[in-house]
Amino acid sequence: MNKAVILTNGLLQTSDAKTAHGLIRGTERYEIVGIIDSSETAGKEAGELLDGKHRNIPIFESLEFAKATLPSINYLIIGVATVGGVLPSAMLSIIKIAIESGISIVNGLHEYLVEKPEIVALAEANKVELVDIRKPKSRKDLHFWTGEVRNIKAKIIAVIGMDCAMGKRTTARMLRQACERNGLNGQMVFTGQTGWLQGGKYGFIFDSTLNDFVSGELEHAIVSCWKETNADFIFLEGQSSLRNPSGPCGLEFLISGNAKHVVLLHAPKRKYFDDDPHWGEIPSVESEIEIIEKLGSKVIAVALNTEKCTDEQAFDYQAFYEEKLQIPVLLPIQEGVEKLIPTLLALQP
Repeated sequence: MNKAVILTNGLLQTSDAKTAHGLIRGTERYEIVGIIDSSETAGKEAGELLDGKHRNIPIFESLEFAKATLPSINYLIIGVATVGGVLPSAMLSIIKIAIESGISIVNGLHEYLVEKPEIVALAEANKVELVDIRKPKSRKDLHFWTGEVRNIKAKIIAVIGMDCAMGKRTTARMLRQACERNGLNGQMVFTGQTGWLQGGKYGFIFDSTLNDFVSGELEHAIVSCWKETNADFIFLEGQSSLRNPSGPCGLEFLISGNAKHVVLLHAPKRKYFDDDPHWGEIPSVESEIEIIEKLGSKVIAVALNTEKCTDEQAFDYQAFYEEKLQIPVLLPIQEGVEKLIPTLLALQP
């Protein structure tokens, strides 16, 4: 497997590093051998810092320290997802050093490395790859919606959130893994760069797709997944949220993706969209469920993002929402998602 280090450059403990967080939790595409972050986190173990689970991924202050310690590095992955997909300027010099060291670069941002002549020339001189994951497909490779998704027998479940950076991808991945452990054929359709980085086979990059083809690309991924795997359940990784004004998204999964069931992510302690008061308060879970059900889909569970919560508070919120909503409430980080298996079994024909 290709050995990779993740570049976060001081952002590891922020929500901007959600790409890194996903890769720390697991990937089938790369072997993550280290994180390049800052002097504050250097020497710590990334898994323990993230969620208390040791994963043997050391954190380094710089690329130079990583190279001196690690026997082999094939790829440097840019592990942040910034607002607007802009490449942080401080990372560019590190990327150049990596290229000069014979290390290929994997970039999930909207700012493409292949459009930087200096970087392209440097990569060619050092015979390394520049992988821009979000570079749009050519027109000939895009699909238009056909309606074939309505013929699928699998239960299509959208994992959508009340806001950005809620844990939608992580929860969808955990649900797929829980199905595997319980003898169920669950598959996942990724819709973001991290899903691809984690080794996802079925999916597309939602925010790099021309709007006219979003519905078709989503349908094509779902139909391909079902035809090739005969899945019982297909979990769709959501993007942004229904009502986040900076990136409204979700109707496509319910309507074009024909997802008749939903797992809804909610962060009890987050008050504003993207933590920005200017963007407005996040509405109530009940109102979101009402909208989803008016669109013809059923919320079968709520999963809690317990940022800024103690474990005691997390379990208190779980009990509160279960009593209030009368549906399963998952704590993916504290408990995993096995609690939803009985609900999934009940959905089977």
